[in-house]
Amino acid sequence: MKMRAVISGYYGKGNGGDEALLMSLLEMLPSQVEPIVLSGNPRKTYEQYGVQTYHNRSGLAILEALTTSDIFIWGGGSLMQDVTSLASPIYYAGLMALAQQKGLKTVAWAQGIGPLNNPLTRWLTRQVLLGCTAVSVRDYKSAELLSKWHINPLVAPDPVWALTPKSVLGLADLPAPRVAVNLRSHPLLTPQRLKILTQALIDFQKATNTCILLVPFQASQDEKIAHSIAKQLPGSHKIIQLENPRQLKGFFKGVEMTIGMRLHSLIMAASQECKCSALSYDPKVSYLMEEIEIPGWDLAQLPSDPNVISTAWLEYFVNGETLLKDRIQSLTDRALMHQEILTKLILE
Repeated sequence: MKMRAVISGYYGKGNGGDEALLMSLLEMLPSQVEPIVLSGNPRKTYEQYGVQTYHNRSGLAILEALTTSDIFIWGGGSLMQDVTSLASPIYYAGLMALAQQKGLKTVAWAQGIGPLNNPLTRWLTRQVLLGCTAVSVRDYKSAELLSKWHINPLVAPDPVWALTPKSVLGLADLPAPRVAVNLRSHPLLTPQRLKILTQALIDFQKATNTCILLVPFQASQDEKIAHSIAKQLPGSHKIIQLENPRQLKGFFKGVEMTIGMRLHSLIMAASQECKCSALSYDPKVSYLMEEIEIPGWDLAQLPSDPNVISTAWLEYFVNGETLLKDRIQSLTDRALMHQEILTKLILE
């Protein structure tokens, strides 16, 4: 029997990590389920994935989608956190509550819950999660929080570990060795810290003669920084922008090391046997650093001396190790556990 599922997430905003989550979800969705994606750019989402779309801010369209559907899915990521704004968790909780009110099966899928510092957002999150048919989370800290609320979620690695990669034409033509860099705008990445990191990259490139590939994951937040760094680099470099999530993941197969802020830049790189050094701006990045032993710094404790940073990068570039293939396979296999709760929906 064919079923319809409304999928809600941070889609259509040009964020490579969230688009990769959507692509992962669509790969895992049973063939009996027809996806309807709520997007900030419905036309672009339709063109990219070939799925039915509605604008995520059109109340009438959303009501129509919910009225004609069987399932509602939060499609991965850190939707329920109030560090960025209060509006985001209230919006996503409101959609979930509306779907539950209309009698849809509701799924919180591959979520990273928190930080939730406001009592209102904590209460809203708890209420809608208690009403879910199924819940899966991508890290143990989210699971710990939910256990305090007497919710027992499936815990599995981020679904992007299991996303099918696609090779990037022309990457092999760029000078080797290649090092990818992903930085994003954030209050913790102050002008002074960016200056320190840029100088460290300059020193690192001089010492290694590497080709620096600057990889914006979301143009609105990453591109300006990439251009700022690029114009100061003394050696070969290129800004790489890829919209296809499979290509974005496959890109890291041709890279020796990645210096990344964004969670999915590190997941994609590690999954493609690339060395990783992290710059954490968020607990979700710190959790990943701890889980798979990625070296790096919390941005709040970034060394003030560029030489300390460049020396650490150089040491890791020369002597660091990638994740073992068996570990990558294990993470990939476990990430596919998120598919199980989707399959159960059509069986119940």
